[in-house]
Amino acid sequence: MSDTSPLHVAIIIGSTRAGRFGPVVATWFAGHAARYADMTADVIDLRDTRLPDTLVDEGDEIPEPVRALAPRLAAADAFVVVTAEYNHSFPAPLKTAIDWFVDEWRAKPVGFVSYGGVSGGLRAVEQLRLVFAELHATTVRDTVSFHSCWEKFDDGRPVDAAGADAAAKGLLDQLTWWARALRDARTTRPYGL
Repeated sequence: MSDTSPLHVAIIIGSTRAGRFGPVVATWFAGHAARYADMTADVIDLRDTRLPDTLVDEGDEIPEPVRALAPRLAAADAFVVVTAEYNHSFPAPLKTAIDWFVDEWRAKPVGFVSYGGVSGGLRAVEQLRLVFAELHATTVRDTVSFHSCWEKFDDGRPVDAAGADAAAKGLLDQLTWWARALRDARTTRPYGL
């Protein structure tokens, strides 16, 4: 029997840089997620989490910021990573956040909303697909990307509202399907390595 309770989606802002554009994009996308009656969203700003840069050895005490974030990630049925592109890749704090956790990502879907210059952050997304595959997460195909993002938003909303809204709906529809399918599968048969 499938679980019909609302899906819980964690929307992760991957950039912690001063002057970053990520919160504008994440706020807009979270507004779209809020339109889904069967979905709740938790916006996680990595700048606020204060995760340490240095990972600990096995058996060492886990730092408090990591312990505080773990239940929020574990509670998620799916993730949406909002990422910038820096030097043809994704932000270092995002990789640190990914590396602190393992079980929290496993057998869950991940969608991407990217932004940046000419590539719109898509090179960062392609690299993130490889990282999440290693963690046994499933990345959804469709993305939302904003090329030359600073010119694409006005007062917190995309200038091409129709195109951006359609892309957000496509991503959320795919994410919903995968989140339900994988949640049902994890309930029926726990994922094992």
